[in-house]
Amino acid sequence: MKNIQLLGLILVVAGSFLPLVHVPVIGNWNYWKLDHFLAIACWVFAAGALFGIVNNSTKIARIFALLLVLLFLFTLFAVKFQAAQYFSFMPFKLWQDKLAGIVKLKWGWIVEFLGAFIIIFASSRNK
Repeated sequence: MKNIQLLGLILVVAGSFLPLVHVPVIGNWNYWKLDHFLAIACWVFAAGALFGIVNNSTKIARIFALLLVLLFLFTLFAVKFQAAQYFSFMPFKLWQDKLAGIVKLKWGWIVEFLGAFIIIFASSRNK
């Protein structure tokens, strides 16, 4: 199960470099372009999960994988909220919603969540 957990960890780290958000005209953003502190938090949690995997501590690996999932959910909500607030200067709510809708989530999130869930489920089967 340790190899499967390491695969999940690789997916999380690699997913942070994949396109997560597409902003028209600007292009695709990965975790580092979204926010430096969130990217560093992602890598710190991934390092904590690696510590748990290497030391055969399924509890530590599971805790850090859950923290990664919470971080990803927080980032998703923050991106959507920030996109809605960015266009708050528009006079009509419909225009705000349309312009906020042009910020699209990309396929990198699938890799991020898949990696974290692999760590969680592999560690729960490793008891």
